[in-house]
Amino acid sequence: MFNQEYGVTPEMEKEFRNQGYTIIRKLLDEEEVGKLKTAIEKDEEGLLKNTYGRDDGEGRRTKTVLWNYPGDDITGAIACSHKVAGNMEKLLGRGEIYHYHSKVIMKEPLTGGAHIWHQDYGYWYLNGCLLPDMGTVWIAIDKADVNNGCLKILPGSHMAGRIEHSHIGDQMGADMTRVNELMKVCQLKHVEVNAGDAIFFHCNLLHRSDQNSSPNRRWAFLVSFNTAGNNPVYEHHHPQYFKTNKVPNEDIKKFGTKLNPRGKGFFEGPKVDVSIAKFAEQQIKSQSQA
Repeated sequence: MFNQEYGVTPEMEKEFRNQGYTIIRKLLDEEEVGKLKTAIEKDEEGLLKNTYGRDDGEGRRTKTVLWNYPGDDITGAIACSHKVAGNMEKLLGRGEIYHYHSKVIMKEPLTGGAHIWHQDYGYWYLNGCLLPDMGTVWIAIDKADVNNGCLKILPGSHMAGRIEHSHIGDQMGADMTRVNELMKVCQLKHVEVNAGDAIFFHCNLLHRSDQNSSPNRRWAFLVSFNTAGNNPVYEHHHPQYFKTNKVPNEDIKKFGTKLNPRGKGFFEGPKVDVSIAKFAEQQIKSQSQA
């Protein structure tokens, strides 16, 4: 059983190593997730002004806002808290980690786009991160179920290593021939969660989420981390290593519901995505050599 004071258990560490993920129910309590939700919903001049979309290749667009530095508000306190950053550092087991980026994915009712099968390292490898010593904490702001586009994963698929990806819409999608073969040995799991629940997962875990055709909104707050020893070999649209100081879990409740956009370094979307640009370059080079 997860303990807020002592962090992830040995059983959770084993699950993360073997399955590529672990779920922590009620990582954020009712007050914390309530404040987070209110802060994002009313922040029209900060986060919501910086949203962008990605064509999902299935007729809709995803809606996301992403920033590179934690910032001085409740989102930053959650991202740098011991129960988020501290637990991810322990699960990765590769020493010091730093904040790679945070984002809110907004699957609106009836219109929310899909995220196709991919590995996060499918993107991050092209950003100059040499090793897959990276991971993400996916925190539910709203209830997520099979009807509104919850996360779908292939447990254990991280053991297959990085899979080739291709450009689909504005996203990078994993080679479906390999994904379909992995589905035969890695049983598909729908990760249904309530607000405040979190899934910690490895950057090579295959995952996707379907379109939201339900009347229920599905928002999620994601925090991604890189290890200090895996500093990207070239500059790109996410940060090089910087010291990310962890804060006590109690600090989360010290913040109100007003977000502070200063210093967050908002991402401008696919037009500045180095990983997609590099993949396009590789495709052109491959075609010219054919």
